[in-house]
This record gives sequence, structure tokens and C-alpha cells, in this order.
Amino acid sequence: MATIFSHPAIPISLFFFFGKKKIPVLLAVFGIFFSILPDFDVVAFKFGIPYESDWGHRGFTHSILFALGMSCIVAFFRTKLKASWLTIFLFLFVSAISHGVLDAMTTGGLGVGFFIPWSSERIFFEYRPIRVSPIGPRNFFTERGWVVFQSELLYVWVPAILVSLVGISIRRLIKKTES
Repeated sequence: MATIFSHPAIPISLFFFFGKKKIPVLLAVFGIFFSILPDFDVVAFKFGIPYESDWGHRGFTHSILFALGMSCIVAFFRTKLKASWLTIFLFLFVSAISHGVLDAMTTGGLGVGFFIPWSSERIFFEYRPIRVSPIGPRNFFTERGWVVFQSELLYVWVPAILVSLVGISIRRLIKKTES
């Protein structure tokens, strides 16, 4: 898996790309939470649910259906988020599904169950440049964790920062032409 430190890169970059007029700060916070929410499935290990189960790690909580359902629920109760239903839904859906996308780009594990409950197949992408993270904070702060962090800097954070800068630049250009 990519680490809990890098999954938020996607909603953070979208927040900076679109700006707080389109993505209010509270919605951005929800997006950050949604980007790490799928990894709450590691609790399944405590209940003896095996990794390869549809309910195990990288299973249902990494699926498209889970991202759709959670995004719809929050968008339905949107009163405090100060954005349209569609904006909330799309932002949260992209934030949640980006988790599985990043995990499918890692070098280890059993793949991602994007299509659970329709298919239990676990999927990896052809392009897998992100080093798989060890599970648990104790294992992360090691030499291997440093290697993972470096791969995430290069393949997650650098593109996220570039997307942010492009959005900021576009908004500044638009603002300049309007004045």
C-alpha cells in the first residue's frame, strides 16, 4: 500500500488546483479523510479476516462501490460543506477511489478489489513504481520505510505539487485577465 502520509496528496492537490471557492476547507478535510478511509480495513486482521477475503485488506473498502456509497452519503447530508451536491460527490469519490489507484501502483500485496462485490479479482496496474509500504507505524520507521517514502515523494507528491501549481497559476491568470 501507499502510506497514510501520501494518500492525502490527491485531495490536497485538488484543493489547491480548484481553490477554496470551489472546494471549501471543510470539504478538503473530508477529502483527506476519504483518501485514508479505505485502510481502516486493516482492522479486519484483528478479527481473523484474511487479507485475501473480500472483507480483508484492499478488499471492499477499496472498491468503486464503497467510494460511490460513502460519497453519496456525505453529499446527501451536505448542509455544512458549502458546495453543490455534484462537487461534494465528485471530490469525495475521487479522494476515496484515489486510494485504491495508488495501492494498485505499488510493488507488493495482493492487488486491489476495485470490483467487489461483483468480482473478487484483485487488480494491479501495469505501471507500479510505488514501493509497497510495511503495515504498521513500527515497521514504517525503518530503512525500508525510507525507501517507500522516497518513491512516494517522486511518484505521488511531485505530481501532486505540479497539479497544485498548475491550478494556482491558471486561477491567477484568469484573475489577471478579469481585472
